[in-house]
Amino acid sequence: MKTIIQGLITIALFFTTWFVLEQIDWVTVFRVQQVTDKTEEKLGELFLEIFQKAEKENKNQVVTNSVDSIVTKICSSNKIDRESIKVHVFDKNEINAFALPNGHIIVYTGLILNSDNQEELSGVICHEIAHVQLNHVMKSLVKEVGLAVLISMTTGNAGSEIIQEVLKMLSSSAFDRSLEKEADIRAVDYLVKSKINPEPFANFLYKLSGKENEAIEYLKWISTHPESKVRAEYIIENIRDKKVKYEAILTNETWDKMKEKLRE
Repeated sequence: MKTIIQGLITIALFFTTWFVLEQIDWVTVFRVQQVTDKTEEKLGELFLEIFQKAEKENKNQVVTNSVDSIVTKICSSNKIDRESIKVHVFDKNEINAFALPNGHIIVYTGLILNSDNQEELSGVICHEIAHVQLNHVMKSLVKEVGLAVLISMTTGNAGSEIIQEVLKMLSSSAFDRSLEKEADIRAVDYLVKSKINPEPFANFLYKLSGKENEAIEYLKWISTHPESKVRAEYIIENIRDKKVKYEAILTNETWDKMKEKLRE
């Protein structure tokens, strides 16, 4: 009797699930996804173009090749499509890096110059790649701005004030605490799989956490990422039992040469 009842319950659950799925307009769902993907691609191009017009992109081969080596290693070690991550270095004193739609990542030279070693820089880059891979950028934009407004930006129907506000939101990297933690944990995973020591990333947060409340413009990255000291602590906790032989991606000579080029 018990077996029969269990069987009836299973059948009932199956048909209930089937009925619910039948009510979903899958054509509309997939169409919305296609619209979102196309909108993300156009937004990425739009925002990048605005940054390229307003600020100077660094094209020095020593700098771009060094950053590219770090990004390529992270992507290949974590089975991330290298073509989906597009890193751009801009000459600006802010200690800042942030993700734009469609896999564009902006890194300011101030971040590189204030990184004591390549592992610190790699940690921040991994954090931003994590935001891209976890789709945090578009999730946040759709939540804060709305898909209709985002589409209007790509068609030229949005006002410049709205576009500037969205750019300000993106460059502040003001994701909520749960998304920041998710990106941190994923970043640590990326670092470990790339055989990059994650501890300097935690040290980077510790180093700057004491300056969080200072009104210094170039500390934007750290000041807009909440509770940096707490984040550093759970990063350390997350790597405590990991036994990995870490390796440098860049030689010390290449790292020093890149920073020297940025100081010129």
